Amino acid sequence: MAKKQKEIIEKNPGKIKSFLHEFKTFALKGNMLDMAVGMIVGGAFTALVTSIVTHIATPLIGILIGVDFSEWTILLPRLYGNAEPGTLAIGKFLNSIISFVIVAFVVFLFVKALNTFRKKEEDKPSPPKPSPEELLLTEIRDLLKEKRQ
Repeated sequence: MAKKQKEIIEKNPGKIKSFLHEFKTFALKGNMLDMAVGMIVGGAFTALVTSIVTHIATPLIGILIGVDFSEWTILLPRLYGNAEPGTLAIGKFLNSIISFVIVAFVVFLFVKALNTFRKKEEDKPSPPKPSPEELLLTEIRDLLKEKRQ
């Protein structure tokens, strides 16, 4: 560790401990763990969508259009004495676009459902406030309980 860093730590031990405590609280929050689980599930979901696009959607689109674009490539000229020409995998890029659109659509549906649920939660009416008579009766009840004790 550099000399300057050691000096900063020695001058501000409370601030550094506070910072580390704050980071620990943030990292172990329920929301952070939920986000980590969501990322893992999202990765698995993305792999599933990629497989569906590659093995099902692309061939079906190819049948409907009459062209199999999954293997479309553009050969680049040989430059600087390279033995093999470079290729641009246009078909794989189109597969990636289709995958992105599917994942984006599913995320959109999920967020839309979540927002609808939140809106329903917000629209729930709060319980009615007690009437003045109920408040007075509650106060009398509490006073009688105090006297008995």
